[in-house]
Parts: sequence; structure tokens; C-alpha cells
Amino acid sequence: MTVLSFELPDGSTKVIEVKHLLNAGYAGREQDEVQAHIAELAELGVPGPSTTPALYPVSTYLAQQASEVRVQHDRTSGEAEWALVITDDGVLLTVACDHTDRDLEVHGVAWSKNASPDILGRKAWRLDDVRDRLDQITLKGWVGTGDTPDTLIQDSTLGALLTPDYWLDVLRDRGLAQPGTVLISGTVAMRGGIDQFARSWKVEMTDPATGDNINAQYVVEQMAAPIG
Repeated sequence: MTVLSFELPDGSTKVIEVKHLLNAGYAGREQDEVQAHIAELAELGVPGPSTTPALYPVSTYLAQQASEVRVQHDRTSGEAEWALVITDDGVLLTVACDHTDRDLEVHGVAWSKNASPDILGRKAWRLDDVRDRLDQITLKGWVGTGDTPDTLIQDSTLGALLTPDYWLDVLRDRGLAQPGTVLISGTVAMRGGIDQFARSWKVEMTDPATGDNINAQYVVEQMAAPIG
């Protein structure tokens, strides 16, 4: 059983058991943003999708609020995203970083999504409270060679991505719009010339109307080489 806990702006805490975890992909509203991300992945040998947007079911235990991600090699990286979390009394919005095995992604995107965790923020907003200004909320990602992510690699707004309401409609059609469902949004383009295979990652959403922000940060640890 995977349980997540979110602190809300009013100081209350919402605890949910994750029953379904899904990762959206190629989910930009603007086609040039989508194609930019596809081009980034093509440089890593990842074939383009047969349709966009895409949606990948992921094992629920991969939804984590952790400060460390363990990986098997040095070709993994994160992606700045938002996440919607359906509870018994509404939908929450938080930040997420979909850590992905880029070597495995060459063989299958769905496989790669199941190889590393989705790191979620520990704070959240109620979607109803920010729905009218979602497009202005910023979404940024930083990487670092040390324990502190200090180089901006992604810089956009939620307006670049398909909306939470779009994905809620998709979930309703699939019978998944129920408490315990978590959906990760898909990401925005990365800046060129920056090494994404970093030691540390940080993602952050900021609401310019209030100055409030939600972030998630972690370091990447490579496991020992296997025997056999």
C-alpha cells in the first residue's frame, strides 16, 4: 500500500492511498512544444509515439515523496511536471518529477516509466482554488552536479500543457476518476546544452497571484554494480 500525505494552504493535511498511478506523455497544448520534447528524446534514441497525447499506467508503489532516487546506471533523468490527486472530497494539484530510465526508454516508454519513481511534492493546492489561473502558474526544473540543483533546465507555465480538466475527462471515460488516482501531467521542453543526467533535481510550481510555491527535490544515487 502506497500512502501519500499533502499539506494544504489552510494548514490541514490530506492523506491518500494510491490506487492508480498514470503518467501522461507528449501532453503539450502547443504542437511545437510537443515536437521539441520528441526531438529531445529522439537524440537519445527514443522513437516517437504513434499518437499524442499518450497515457501510461505505472505501478502505484512508484508514487513517492522521497529525497533520494536509486538508479542502476548514469543514463536517467527527471522531468518537471504537475500531478493531480483525486481525494474523497475533491482534486488536489501538486508538483512532480517523473524520473525516467533513458536507456530503457529506447526499448519501450511504458517500461521506462516503471523503472524509477515519480517524486511528488509534500504540499498541494485544491484544484478548485487555482483553476481560474492555472495558465499563469510557473513550472520550473533545476539540475545540479552536486547535492544542490542550481542550473535551470526547464522554464515554462502550466499553460504549456493540457489541463487537469482535460485529463479528468479522460479518467472519467476510463472509469478511473476515483479517490486514490494520481496522474502525472507530462513535461515541457528542456533547455539545450544542459546535461540532464544530473546528480540532483528540483522541480517547482509557483502561483504568481499569491507567491505560494510547491517544490520537490532529490538526489540521484547509483547502486552498486550487480554480480552475475
